[in-house]
Amino acid sequence: MSAAFIGLDLAKSVFQVHGVDAQGKVVVTKRLRRDAVLAFFANLPVCVVGMEACAGSHFWAREIACLGHTVRLMAPQYVKPYVKRQKNDRADAEAICEAVQRPSMRFVAVKSEEQQSTLAIHRVRETLVAQKTQLINALRAHLAEFGIVAPQGAGKVEQLTAVVADLEDTRVPALARSVLQSLIDQLRDTERRVEDLDARLAEQAKADEVCQRLMTVPGIGPITATALTATVGDARVFESGRHLAAWLGLVPRQNSSGGKERLGGISKAGDGYLRRLLVHGARAVMRWQGTKSPWLAGLLKRRPFNVAAVALANKLARIAWAVMARGEDYRKPAVSAEPATA
Repeated sequence: MSAAFIGLDLAKSVFQVHGVDAQGKVVVTKRLRRDAVLAFFANLPVCVVGMEACAGSHFWAREIACLGHTVRLMAPQYVKPYVKRQKNDRADAEAICEAVQRPSMRFVAVKSEEQQSTLAIHRVRETLVAQKTQLINALRAHLAEFGIVAPQGAGKVEQLTAVVADLEDTRVPALARSVLQSLIDQLRDTERRVEDLDARLAEQAKADEVCQRLMTVPGIGPITATALTATVGDARVFESGRHLAAWLGLVPRQNSSGGKERLGGISKAGDGYLRRLLVHGARAVMRWQGTKSPWLAGLLKRRPFNVAAVALANKLARIAWAVMARGEDYRKPAVSAEPATA
């Protein structure tokens, strides 16, 4: 059997293989149990293996690539148009095999174990931050039932914890106080875990040269820098900073036809977590610099704050691309002199 292209549909237990030769003739269609996948590819001549970029795909891509094959990952939405009629594992594998042969297909870079480990820290941190918010909201809701409220903001929750800790405050019944204290203890533990992960990311950023350069860009700190390097990897796969910004969904959504351009809100394509970090960083820069930057000042005069924040996030993405792809240091833009007025 001499397959030139193989489509591999990943699963938890049983995988589906569809292979064709250089002329497009089907040479193999079979199901493989998980423990037989690597043995199957080890006995194959070198070929191109296509897979959807999904759970476990980067692991399998690395393992199969070690056997000498060329592995290409594709976003599932780009494979879907090649599915014929009914959707099943066999049809999916055939669609993957067809899609991987297209010259215009866009492929996903295979992540290393280090990249995936860094992203695991980010995902766990994101989960803990969400749990922290849930605990704060639960504490607020329970105390509101006893007529105790505090201003909005995570920083104001200390007012509520002080009420629960004050045994002389009779507004909180003794029966409820012990339960609410356990909620506060859980909140404190979650905060400590988040701080621990922040410290890990800071140490990792400190040891990475690319992260160090990225952190010289206003609005990019250790969390965003490590997320960028782990998610993007080799930024040279993007032709320009504009392509990276578009990949992150920080460009207007197009619905153009008949030669007429129609632009809507941002496309929100790509990694939502990384896009959110860049927007948060942009908001911080806007509050810090404000009218100090002529470009920002002019933008804020023309557009609402949040629209300007997205525009600045787009700019941050393009600057990050230049730093990562070209190995350049960030250069602070020169401030042009104000025109003289009569």
